[in-house]
Amino acid sequence: IVLTGGDDRLWKTWGFPEGNILMTGEGHTDWVSGCCFRPSGTQLVTSSGDTTVRIWDLSRRGCILTLRGHSRAVRACYWHSCGDFVASASMDSTSKIWDVSSERCRYTLRGHEESVNSIDFLPFSSTALTSSADKTVCLWDVRTVSRL
Repeated sequence: IVLTGGDDRLWKTWGFPEGNILMTGEGHTDWVSGCCFRPSGTQLVTSSGDTTVRIWDLSRRGCILTLRGHSRAVRACYWHSCGDFVASASMDSTSKIWDVSSERCRYTLRGHEESVNSIDFLPFSSTALTSSADKTVCLWDVRTVSRL
């Protein structure tokens, strides 16, 4: 299964290698910039130009949580390997670590001077990696909200 998002405001799952659409999700009001499966495979997260991050339940075929807090478009999102946290990267020059259980932002990572274009967790760690339009890459300890 392949997961995509696009300018049509939709995310789609595709059967591979046939290329048939298995499921489509709608709810964002602007382009879908990022999408990632939860490690358990039962949910996914999407990010969008509409400044939101959304959690989708595949069995319910719908959005179960909308996370708000970025002031500009969200460029990327990623699940932590434990499945309890989601990271987002935004054009507002910040990244956020979201606690899915409590449905709130746990940490805001500040330090880039321009749009944060990507975020990823190093596997099985509390370290996040961000890249920015300011031509820098940062490693973060998300427990202390500090750059490494």
